[in-house]
Amino acid sequence: MCQVSRVDPFVTCNGLLVFSTEDYQLLDFGNGRRLERFGRVVVGRPCPAVERIPCAVPDVWQQATLRFERSDDDSGEWRGVEALPEPWTIAHGQTTFVLKPTPAGQVGLFPEQADNWNWIAEQVANCIAENGVEENSRVPFSVLNLFGYTGGSTLAAAAAGAEVVHVDAAGNIVAWARQNAGLSGLAERPIRWIAEDAVKFVKRELKRGNRYQAVILDPPSYGHGRRGEVWRLAKHLPRLLAMCAELTADDRCFLLLTCHTPGFGPERLQAMVREALGSEGEAEGHLTADALTLRTADGRQMPSGVGVRWTRG
Repeated sequence: MCQVSRVDPFVTCNGLLVFSTEDYQLLDFGNGRRLERFGRVVVGRPCPAVERIPCAVPDVWQQATLRFERSDDDSGEWRGVEALPEPWTIAHGQTTFVLKPTPAGQVGLFPEQADNWNWIAEQVANCIAENGVEENSRVPFSVLNLFGYTGGSTLAAAAAGAEVVHVDAAGNIVAWARQNAGLSGLAERPIRWIAEDAVKFVKRELKRGNRYQAVILDPPSYGHGRRGEVWRLAKHLPRLLAMCAELTADDRCFLLLTCHTPGFGPERLQAMVREALGSEGEAEGHLTADALTLRTADGRQMPSGVGVRWTRG
């Protein structure tokens, strides 16, 4: 859970640096919308999770310079695009992200994932140390990032020393993630960039005999693959989790599942991961599930999904 420090100008999660407040702040939320500042751009956009929560600071909404107004469930319109800086970027530690408005009302970054990026880096470093894998070893520590989006989790793992396979169905999003890697000084790290349907890719990896030490998943509620494959979280997630458990069965170090789908709370998602890993996986590791939240400077929490973590030992 993230909050703005009252001592120094940083947003922190569990005591770890997440964002400088010069780069990101959650200003207010409520009435089905969220108001955030990314760099010097104040963004107002829909947030169904806070539909029944009133805004706390109505006057601050006048600061929005970029607004997304939804016309229906699948589309909307951005207003204020002409005033955006070029390039529009923010930093998380040593990582730099390019931001831009998308047709779905996103900007290319999910701030609530920042705590997970810190956690991923910590897990990779710990697992590499435990396994005795050195930087130039021929036996790399391998991480699979499914639904990788613009690369936050991929870059966190790669910067910590992992070999990463980054998978996303949209080729333009994969290119965006590669751009972030380049701006972050990670272009030469061992990252494979794959534009493919996640389920199809995992099935092929199992047939090839490829295996991983960790898997990261951030699946959408609903989506399409490159060739029209339909993804429905309620229908397809259990099988995908089972295949990911198989991919990591030989030497599993950690697994991270994040989800933003209504009706899929911590207990439900934890039970799904537990079932996928089986009794042996549960006995060999530690499984937790918590709500993802973002905090305003005055400590109010905005619900932002669920994170399920499995760690070895």
